[in-house]
Amino acid sequence: MTFTLKLAAGAAAAALLAGSAYAADKATLTQSADPYFAEGQATLKRVMEQKTNTGKAKNIILFVGDGMSLPTVTAARIFEGQKNGMGDKAETNLLSFEKFPYSALSETYTSDGMIADSAPTAAAMMTGIKSPNGTIGVTSAVKQGDCKAGLEHSVPTMLEMAETAGLSTGVITTARLTHATPAATYAHTAHRDWEADKNLPDDAAAAGCKDIARQLIESPYGNGLEVAMGGGRTNFIPATMDDPEDAGKKGVRKDGRDLTAEWVKKAPNSAYVWNKKEFDAIDVSKTDHLLGLFNRSHMEYEADIANDKAGEPDLAAMTTKSIELLSKNPKGFFLMVEAGRIDHAHHEGNAYRALEDTVELSQAVKAAMAKVNLDETLIIVTADHSHTFSISGYADRGTNILGLATEGGKVLKGDDDKPYTILGYMNGPGAAKDGARADLTNVDTTAPDFLQQSLIPMSSETHAGDDVGIFAVGPWAHLFQGTVGQQYIFHVMDYASKISEQAASM
Repeated sequence: MTFTLKLAAGAAAAALLAGSAYAADKATLTQSADPYFAEGQATLKRVMEQKTNTGKAKNIILFVGDGMSLPTVTAARIFEGQKNGMGDKAETNLLSFEKFPYSALSETYTSDGMIADSAPTAAAMMTGIKSPNGTIGVTSAVKQGDCKAGLEHSVPTMLEMAETAGLSTGVITTARLTHATPAATYAHTAHRDWEADKNLPDDAAAAGCKDIARQLIESPYGNGLEVAMGGGRTNFIPATMDDPEDAGKKGVRKDGRDLTAEWVKKAPNSAYVWNKKEFDAIDVSKTDHLLGLFNRSHMEYEADIANDKAGEPDLAAMTTKSIELLSKNPKGFFLMVEAGRIDHAHHEGNAYRALEDTVELSQAVKAAMAKVNLDETLIIVTADHSHTFSISGYADRGTNILGLATEGGKVLKGDDDKPYTILGYMNGPGAAKDGARADLTNVDTTAPDFLQQSLIPMSSETHAGDDVGIFAVGPWAHLFQGTVGQQYIFHVMDYASKISEQAASM
């Protein structure tokens, strides 16, 4: 073995700080000509040259990939690289946010659960505290479904404080706008399922609890949200009103209120859109408040969006238009963007759609970076929780990430003499119902509708309890280091922007 580097420990440390001298000395190593060695040196140089930004964050954009576990990020990175023709170099691809200079791990447990649902995890990022599963915007003193306790123990959110401080605010999602993660920005409830008054128990309504859709429209903070877009139209229109897209379908509200009309009347220069044509026609210079509800329930998966009857904007388009509208405020803005359907695809055991939606989130992040000044905008990309999704086997470089596991060009098989896919789930609808695993030899596992095999049969795959990633760029992004509680995200956003101080002074 050839090893000619002879720096003493102290000298080596000094050379490391010197950067270029360190690189020059490393050239004497036998492996220095290897391209991976050069890649490591380039990464070291880039990290050493990073400069922290300690200026105030005028704007904050929080991206949440619902259910975007670390294996999801890895698989999506490869998936995107393969779609882009990178072949056996697809493993070196990076999603847009993986290029951010700072990252950390987020602990996703809740105040009462080892494994979380989306409600308290999103609320942790919005409020700075952990709370029980099934609740939104309240403390750990509240049990799920306890309306009275929820009213007594609600806590302000980052979005509400931003509104109070005079910033513009927005929330966009590919799920229902009243679903757990988006609701965590503006709602307070003892039960995440109280999305419309139809879902609100009589005793809860009598006690003064409001459904989530109503809370969005009636927000008392500032002049209300400037942007709110996603799915969930049925929760905003009465049971007597026909849905504009789906013939024979109506809203679900029992109170007879048309909350879309109330949005338009609440403030000057307000608009409501429900399809892509109307969305595209919005002139942000003449619009100060925009509500978009593009589906009765959740919006389409990215893989299916082209087939939507009335047309839907994708996440990147919604992100771009939101920033254009919110940027009109010289005080700045707070925006939460959720790729909500990554989670739904995982629950269905469908890796293809989960990865497509993760790649679209990456595109939305890229779109945001093109519209803001990163010297004054803190961008954070994270997930609320993980899934039982895994990448296994000993696949060769260049193997289709959705395909069968191979090694040395040979299809790998389990002890049952049947091949298996690289991607799989611990539980979910892809499990064998009769105890015998299906033979995938002649099955197209790369098809969009293919459900990856799982161990435990369940109609819906579950969340998992492992940590998720945090990726950050912009003012004070360097505060994301190590393994942190999920609620820490709130504290960094607040420290970087001083939003709570501004709100308290109003």
